[in-house]
Amino acid sequence: MPESAPAVQIEPAERRHAEELAFLAAHDTGPRPPGWRLTPRAVVTFVAGSGGERLRLPEPVDGLPASLEIPAKFVGERGLVERCVVTLAGERGLLLVGEPGTAKSLLSELLAAAVCGTGALTVQGTAGTTEEHLRYGWNYALLLAQGPSAAALAPSPVLTALRAGRIARVEEVTRCLPEVQDSLVSLLSDRRMSVPELAGTAADAGADLTDGTFLARPGFNVIATANLRDRGVSEMSAALKRRFNFEVVPPIGDLDAEVDLVRRQAGTALARHGHALPVDDAVLEALVTAFRDLRTGSSVEGWPVERPTTVMSTAEAVGVTTSLGLQAAYLDVPDPLSLLPGYLLGTVHKDDPDDQGRLLAYWDSAIRHRAEEGARLWKRLYELRHVVGA
Repeated sequence: MPESAPAVQIEPAERRHAEELAFLAAHDTGPRPPGWRLTPRAVVTFVAGSGGERLRLPEPVDGLPASLEIPAKFVGERGLVERCVVTLAGERGLLLVGEPGTAKSLLSELLAAAVCGTGALTVQGTAGTTEEHLRYGWNYALLLAQGPSAAALAPSPVLTALRAGRIARVEEVTRCLPEVQDSLVSLLSDRRMSVPELAGTAADAGADLTDGTFLARPGFNVIATANLRDRGVSEMSAALKRRFNFEVVPPIGDLDAEVDLVRRQAGTALARHGHALPVDDAVLEALVTAFRDLRTGSSVEGWPVERPTTVMSTAEAVGVTTSLGLQAAYLDVPDPLSLLPGYLLGTVHKDDPDDQGRLLAYWDSAIRHRAEEGARLWKRLYELRHVVGA
């Protein structure tokens, strides 16, 4: 392992961008919603970037640069980020919905890190998630020894966020069973969580506990995510839907923006191995173009493309690019383009074996047309048709 390798694989957003968060707190000293670490304007700037402008501090602050350009961390419409921030400032729950791989979780983490300083108070929704994961459990050794007490309580990340005035994140909320989802209904409307076993124990639990009920501190809120095409989804109740503002996170619309994002994300992954990304821009653009064609059902030229069942997301494109780079770096592959058909086949095979035929049809239509028009790279890709299928 190279000496420059980091001590962890991926740092949480609040550590990875600690300097920017501190800079923005000092740069924008305007009014903040109760419990927030940054102003709403600064939160938007942190997520969506400063548009190439170098921001300047109104006065020097020890340990911080006098000026700093804030890069965009989420590729998408700035208006979407602004609506998310306004929702949170208004103490409404925020539900981010969209296709898999559209960076809903990233956006959720960035918002939480900017608003309250951490995105770690997270519950991963699954069919096995229970009400305890969203409310509380018990340390049974203490419970048996002392009886019900605040010390014996095992709070969920949601209860911890409520008591500390922070953001709780619930990933893939629609994968939880409906009765588990509905444990959030009273929480989002009443901003409190009852623990009947602790009724009358306020003296040993702190001022946020009143007659067995924890009251939310200023700044508490919930950001949830849900995939539009996920399997095993449980429909949300009307009561729970009313307590969230819904924001749809769409796939990246611009080819160049998606190529740039894939390059940066894959490059960061390769840097953890001490390597530069050995995939040139032409190969990267071809890879992202193929993903976009198969995702949308139409080539960039307007030719129809049969869409596979698998969601050909930007996140998958980053994964394939990273794999191309790692194989080229570690196994001395001189031509990363030759690896692309195999990785594309592995991607479309995830959900439906029939998707191999759809990928082969894409090779015989869009890729063949581009090859016939004389593009050398697409000719090379068409020559690799045998990798996809006979």
